[in-house]
Amino acid sequence: MTPVKLTFKPKQAIKTLLSALPDRAQEVLIKRYGLGGEPKRQTLEAIGKTYSITRERVRQIENYALSSIRKSDQFKKSAAVFQELESHMGTLGGVIAEDELLDSVSKDQSTQNHIHFLLVIGEAFTKRKEDTEFVSRWCIDPALSDKIHNALKKLYGNLSDDELIPESELLERFLSELKNLNTQYRQDEILKRWLSLSKTIAKNPLGEWGSASSPNVRAKGMRDYAYLAIKRHGSPMHFTEVAKAISELFNKKAHVATCHNELIKDKRFVLVGRGLYALSEWGYTTGVVKDVLRDILCKEGPLTRDEIIDRVRKERYVKDNTILVNLQDSSVFKRDKEGRYALA
Repeated sequence: MTPVKLTFKPKQAIKTLLSALPDRAQEVLIKRYGLGGEPKRQTLEAIGKTYSITRERVRQIENYALSSIRKSDQFKKSAAVFQELESHMGTLGGVIAEDELLDSVSKDQSTQNHIHFLLVIGEAFTKRKEDTEFVSRWCIDPALSDKIHNALKKLYGNLSDDELIPESELLERFLSELKNLNTQYRQDEILKRWLSLSKTIAKNPLGEWGSASSPNVRAKGMRDYAYLAIKRHGSPMHFTEVAKAISELFNKKAHVATCHNELIKDKRFVLVGRGLYALSEWGYTTGVVKDVLRDILCKEGPLTRDEIIDRVRKERYVKDNTILVNLQDSSVFKRDKEGRYALA
């Protein structure tokens, strides 16, 4: 996101607000919020050591300073600054992750600290702390924030563990959970910004959404990348093609032999031909051709040669002759007078 150009200077605005405080109160806020030459924010304990006072006393000074600023004439005179920030947040969706909000204003850490302090001081802004389900975020409408949180929880609750959903479909589902949503917020960019608030839903490298804990989303190794590559392809792939696709799609080095070994080890993949692999979720039966024949005849009973070839070809990319050779094993299969094959 390209940072927006504000009409005010954040550092100058903070300098004006701090002028309402005595020196030590100013210094505590400067250290606590990284408003000085060093942008690193200091802890209560670190500040306490500087003044030889307890961390609780530092907290009291901080709270006093914040309250004093809000009651000051300087605060009232800075109303336009807070109104502009509120308007900016409104264009972003009214509820936005803290990191994204600060990045939308500046990439400079010091400037971000000054904007953060304005958010803390401003009465229009409410912070929701990071928890197990959501990232740290700010809002200008707590009711809207609650509505988004509930919708995200429902969205996650309706996802199966390994389900992957195209972004357009997920946005439709999300919108359907947001009842009576104001028209100004019915924009894909805003909806995606709200989705990013969740720590339980995430997007994989191919732009598909699912449970953040799923390996199909948080791809970490060769097997996960191979799964995504084959799923994107939509049909069986030779292991050399899978290795090439991993390199092209994810910019990851994929040695052919290593890729092949990982495909063999993972139950998500099924060998369906000479070096060809499909996803087991597509319904392919595991095992060699003889295992497939045994499974088909066990489920369907006696079948003609052509019926068997038709069934096997849906499971394996093999030649007809390979199927017929396997049927000749009399210890496993038998042929009746009508030319149909069954299990021996």
